[in-house]
Amino acid sequence: MVNLVLYRKHRPKTFNEVIGQEHVVQTLTNAIGNELISHAYLFSGPRGTGKTTLGRLLAKAVNCKNRKAGEYEPCNQCENCLEINQGNSMDLIEIDAASNRGIDDIRELKDGIKFIPSKAKYKVFIIDEAHQLSKDAANALLKTLEEPPSHAIFVLATTEIHKMIPTIISRCQRFDFRKLTVEEIIKRLELILEKEKIKVEKPALQLIASQAEGSIRDAESLLDEVISFSGESQPIKKEVIEKLLGIVEVKVIFQFLEYLVSKNAKMAISFLNKTLERGLSPHQFNKALIDYLREILLLKIDSELENPLILGLTEEEKEKLKEFAFKTPIEDIQEALQKFVETENQIKYSSIPQLPMELAIVEICEKTE
Repeated sequence: MVNLVLYRKHRPKTFNEVIGQEHVVQTLTNAIGNELISHAYLFSGPRGTGKTTLGRLLAKAVNCKNRKAGEYEPCNQCENCLEINQGNSMDLIEIDAASNRGIDDIRELKDGIKFIPSKAKYKVFIIDEAHQLSKDAANALLKTLEEPPSHAIFVLATTEIHKMIPTIISRCQRFDFRKLTVEEIIKRLELILEKEKIKVEKPALQLIASQAEGSIRDAESLLDEVISFSGESQPIKKEVIEKLLGIVEVKVIFQFLEYLVSKNAKMAISFLNKTLERGLSPHQFNKALIDYLREILLLKIDSELENPLILGLTEEEKEKLKEFAFKTPIEDIQEALQKFVETENQIKYSSIPQLPMELAIVEICEKTE
């Protein structure tokens, strides 16, 4: 286990360890406890939100030898539970539809379904990225879902539910997964750090959680990267993460916003270029700028409106952000936000990467009432 990355090493082993997705957990555990298992489930939602993890937990719970009637948690001690935890169960088949999307792969799966489980009660098939199955493969799978053997359970996971054919959706119990909140991700990371006996300062955890964009797997991967970079000998600080991930410092954005709000195009462009000369990419700077402009817009609308970005700021930084919102007309904030959102795509194709940002600065600062 020592060599495993954090998201594999600390994958939830019981339903009670799952953070977020309460609606999915409650429905599944009720079904398991009452022996009302469906033959097919469809898990849809953003990446890294627990779809495959819950599929494995379902497989473990229905095949646990020590689970009593009315219970839903796997024991994690019997032979079936241990094999699934170790990833070597013959009765849990995981298929990546992104690389096994053809009809021959589904035919092979259909042939395998005919055989009864080798040790467990159910043979569970988890098909990840199910939306990537070819049309012929999807139709072949549909036939199997219509008339599955009693010992087979299917879990289809997808990040793009709109690409799934309606007839497959109609034959599955559908569960929609949501992105996790920053608070939920922090809670999970704190549990991992406690087990690993590693100290990370709270602002640093908040920064990791906000950068993960609702994906617990991305957050755990970022944490793994940060630990490898900084070591385990001393508490990990926010500045280390900013340096590692190339995140734009708050004070840099605030200084740039000062020039923008005061309509000083010369200083804004000069400051931008000096900042980029230090190794920061225009894309990173532009993305950070959009995040802060959005927060200023929300604060302008209502001083209580806060997105996850603001959680990682100090009280002084929060007050500074509110000051920007107070003294800047909402039309100016809206225009700046629109300009830099447009710039986001233009940067990719510009021969001079910062040029789209410079043009946006000139348009914003030179505009007359």
